Amino acid sequence: MTLSIRRRTAVIALAAAAALPAQAVRYDGQDFADTVQLGGATLQLNGVGAKVFVMRYSAYLAALYLPQKAGTPEAIYAQAGPKRVELRITIPLVKDVSTQEFVKAIDKGVRRNSSEAELAAVAERVKQFNTTIGEIGRVKKGDVLVIDYVPAQGGTVLTVNGKVWGKPIEGQDFYTAFLKVFIGDHNSDGKLRTGLLGQAG
Repeated sequence: MTLSIRRRTAVIALAAAAALPAQAVRYDGQDFADTVQLGGATLQLNGVGAKVFVMRYSAYLAALYLPQKAGTPEAIYAQAGPKRVELRITIPLVKDVSTQEFVKAIDKGVRRNSSEAELAAVAERVKQFNTTIGEIGRVKKGDVLVIDYVPAQGGTVLTVNGKVWGKPIEGQDFYTAFLKVFIGDHNSDGKLRTGLLGQAG
């Protein structure tokens, strides 16, 4: 094989590799991209977990994407730049569910994991975020909620099935308060927390 043919072969191989989709991680029958592009950055899949519902059925699957993988909540909160939480609704026993259930969970999670000063600082923004979630009304199996922190776009952005809801919510402190609902020390689902921290067996 001549050198020119080898070079052409190498170029073709590199082009083919570039065209392949990001490697996927399979969890509970669904594929999650190993990396995603957000706000000009490449985010790594840190972990995936399931929010267990009644009779051991999952209400949703959650994936956490970060600039760099991290195994502790503190290391995650400290990271600057874009972050993503993706929720895939999987509720098997009912047709749909009110988004007020998410509002209740967020309120409880923020209160449990925030000091008085932290809670006072984010209270109005939590209210704004929950109002937006409430406006969605109901979600059903197959719906995808994406909660992105994108500083370049003004903060936290909520997207449901590709549609942006509400206005961006400012501040990394708000997104940290939101993350604590899932990975804080006083969360409501230890198995989900462990999965998002990348520690699931």
